[in-house]
Parts: sequence; structure tokens; C-alpha cells
Amino acid sequence: MKLEVSRIFRACARRSSFLLFVLNLSACLPHVDLAPDYQPAEFVVPASWHGASPFVQARPSDDALRQDWWTLYDDPVLNKLVDQGMAANPDLQAAAERFVQARDMMMKARSRRIPHVGLGFGASDNRQSENHLFRNPNISDTASTVSMGGVASWEPDFWSAIRNATRVEIYRAEERAAEYGLARLSLQAEIAANYFTLRGFDAQLAIYTQSIDLYKGSLKLITNQFTVGIASQLDIARVESLLFSTQTKEAQVQGQRQVTEQAIAILLNMVPASFTIEPVDDLRMADFTIPQTIPSTLLERRPDIAGMERRMAQANRAIGIARAAFYPNVTFLAGGGFEDTGFNLIKLANSFWSYGSAIELPLFQGGFRRAQLQQSWSVYRETEDRYRSTVLNAFREVENNLSLTNQLTAAANRQDAAVGAFFKTQDLTSSLYMGGLASSLELIYAQVATLTARIESVMIKADLLKSSVALIRALGGGWNRNQLPADDEIQPFDTFQYVDIDKPVPAGGIDVNAGNNSVNNDLTTPSIP
Repeated sequence: MKLEVSRIFRACARRSSFLLFVLNLSACLPHVDLAPDYQPAEFVVPASWHGASPFVQARPSDDALRQDWWTLYDDPVLNKLVDQGMAANPDLQAAAERFVQARDMMMKARSRRIPHVGLGFGASDNRQSENHLFRNPNISDTASTVSMGGVASWEPDFWSAIRNATRVEIYRAEERAAEYGLARLSLQAEIAANYFTLRGFDAQLAIYTQSIDLYKGSLKLITNQFTVGIASQLDIARVESLLFSTQTKEAQVQGQRQVTEQAIAILLNMVPASFTIEPVDDLRMADFTIPQTIPSTLLERRPDIAGMERRMAQANRAIGIARAAFYPNVTFLAGGGFEDTGFNLIKLANSFWSYGSAIELPLFQGGFRRAQLQQSWSVYRETEDRYRSTVLNAFREVENNLSLTNQLTAAANRQDAAVGAFFKTQDLTSSLYMGGLASSLELIYAQVATLTARIESVMIKADLLKSSVALIRALGGGWNRNQLPADDEIQPFDTFQYVDIDKPVPAGGIDVNAGNNSVNNDLTTPSIP
């Protein structure tokens, strides 16, 4: 008995050595890569930008934009909001999980290159009827069978179909990493844009409050004049209409501010009822410069462009997979084990085994393979077209925001001058009115014009701040293609790793909360105090 067991263990050891040998052989066997040679599309782009911006250095530079670009605005409240959003935003975390899933899909595709081995055990106890038709009286009515065995299969991948499928998944994982970078940049930009919108509403509310106080004083003065017979009932009605209409606009802006504040709360993973931003009276303007990258470097600094390029690389590998379908598919199979009428399996005499190979070459499929190949080429050309469209859109966004920030800066300066002129007109009209040389209607026109000019000034400055955010986003927000994980970083775990697989090692700076995904389930408290 001991001798039988020893022989079995030696046989298993030989089979294990054979498995390792096949694993190495899988990488060494000659194979043909049928995918076309791939080179990303190269575009002829201008040497400089057409537009200009006061936020951008005059001389083009290859200096990288800061990844924490929102700190350029020197606003501690904004800094804290962006940090909270990146720590807990559910859409950003979902993007990170999609990257993890893509890494696992790569591992699933890669596993097809490695021999698949399975074990099975079966036992049965059967009895046939004594009145069974054609029953042999010399055979027992009962029978027991116990079997234990295994099966293994392996596809050598001579035509690199599996290798190309694995590369497709690697590139798809890199595309997901680029999408994560885009989601993070979009989140940062959306928080900043909403924040400046809210601060614009704060400044408008401060102006409306000052104007309402002024109109209340005017109403009190005119009412007193009416009492002594200097002013008319019409003068009172005019001031009241101005006061009430201004209070109406104040209420409308207050509602818009609340909606904007609630939008920021959602981006920070908080319910609106538990979130508030203290208002301020002034709208702080930005005072910084950012490096003006040359147009050719934009292709390396936009995550959406990098993601589309990775999709084009996937389509290229899919052509190789479609081509491989025209060639024979070879598979090796092996199986064996032990079978006995009882439980005395551990005997070499009870062993069984089989091995062989299968070769499959479809001769006629009604044009299926040709259609599949033609489709794969069309998909590649489509992704190439979409890649070019993505590049064009990136250039459009940069040029638009360069021009917009430049023109809004000029508009803000001119509007400040206009506000000063309207204030002067209002003061002079007020003096004339107090001296009886101007009507109440003229005074109201002057006050309305001053209020409108001040509100317009705030709105222009808020738009300018949001345009500067859009410009930074269009330039990539400090992202660089080097932040994408390399091909060899995509594999989430080793082939023979069976521990510490709750989540893969972070790659490309992308990590997930696998151990405690409910850490951000408290929607009433910010993740970062």
C-alpha cells in the first residue's frame, strides 16, 4: 500500500513539473502576430495658439501645469471643497472601480494562454430490479462505483489570438485609467465653477442688500417730504416700485444660490440639508499665471485624448483576432484518474488516462469570417476618426477659453469704469433732487442704472473666473500621459497568488476602498473635516 501511494505522489509531482513546463512553453512557442503594426495617428498642428489670455504666460513654455491647480486661486474654502470631493465623490470612486474591473478582465483573457486543470469526484450506488428485462441471473443486482479524476486543456495560441485579446484588455484598462483622470479633472473643475458661481451670487446679494437699504432710506425721506407737501404720491409710488422689484430680484438670486450650494453638496457626497457655505460680500478675482503649453503637447496632457488613443490601439489588436479566425485552432487535452467498484482507489491498477489534441479549421461559414475581418477594419477607422474629432474638440476648447478669458478681462475692466460713472451720475442726480432741480423719476433712473451696472460687473467677473477654470481644464489640469499605468502594471495579481486578493495593488495612482467601501456612507459629515 505504501508503495502504491509513493508511486502516485511521484506521478503527481511529474504532472506538476509538466504543468510548469507547459507554462514556460506557452511563452516560448513560435507564434505569429497577425495584428497590423500600430502607430498612433500624427497630426500637423500650429506652432502657437491663435487666442490669448491674461492668465497665460506670454512666452510658450513646456512647464507642466500644477496638478493642484485650484490652489492658484488662493482660496482656502475652495481648496477644502476640492479635497473633500476627491476623497468621497461616488462617481469618482465608481470610475476607480471600473479600472479595477478592467484589470480583472485582462487577467481573465490572459488565463486562456495557461493550461486549465480541473478535478472531479463521483460516487454512485445502484440496484436494478429482479424483474428487469434481459436480466443476467449471474450478475449482482447492486453495483457501486467510485471515481476520481482530472482533466486539463491547453491552447498554444499559434496565431496570437489570445495574446491580442489580452492586449486589448490591457489597453482597455489603460483607457479606464484615462477616464478616471478625466472624471477627477471634471470633478475638480465642476466644484470650482460652482463655487465661483456661488460667490458671484454672494456678491450680487451684497449689492442688492445695499441698494435695498438705500431705497428704504429714500422711501422714508420722500414719505416725510410728502407729509409736509414737498413730494407727491407719485414720488412715493415710484420709490416703492423700485424697492419691491429689487427685493424680488434679491429673492430670486437667493434661490439660485441655494440651488448652487446644494449642487456642491452632492459633489462632496453630502446631503444638502447638512451642508452650507458661509456667504461673503466680495468676489475675489484671480491673480496668477499658468504655463502656456505649445499645441503639440496638448495631445499628451488631455486624459480624453489619451483614452481615445488607447481605444484605437484596442481596435488595432481586434484586427489580429479577426485574422486568426482564418487559421487552424489547435487545442491539447489530457485527462485521467482512478475508478473502482469500491472505495479502494489508491491503486495504479485502478487508474485511467487519456490525451490527445484537436485541430479545427472552419472551411465554409457563409462569409462570417470575412465580414468579421471587414468589420474590425471599419471599427479601427471609426476610432481613428473619433480620435481626430477628440483632438479637434480639445483645440477648440483651449482656443475658446483663451479668447473668452481675454475678452472677459477687458469687459470687466470697462464695466468697473462704467460702474464708477454710474455712481457719479447717481450722486449728482441725488444732489439735484435734494435741491429741487431734478425729479424723482430721474433719481430712480440713476439708481436703477447704477444697480444694474454693479450686478453686471459681478456677473462678468464670475464668468471670467469660470472661464479661467475651463481654460485650465482644457489644458489638461496638470494631467500627463505618464500618469497612465504601464502595460506591466495592469495585471492585478500573480498567476499562483491565492492570498491578499481582496483588491489589486494600486496602479497609476488609482486605489479603491475594498476593505471598507461604506466609509463614506455618512452623508451628513464631510470626509475631510
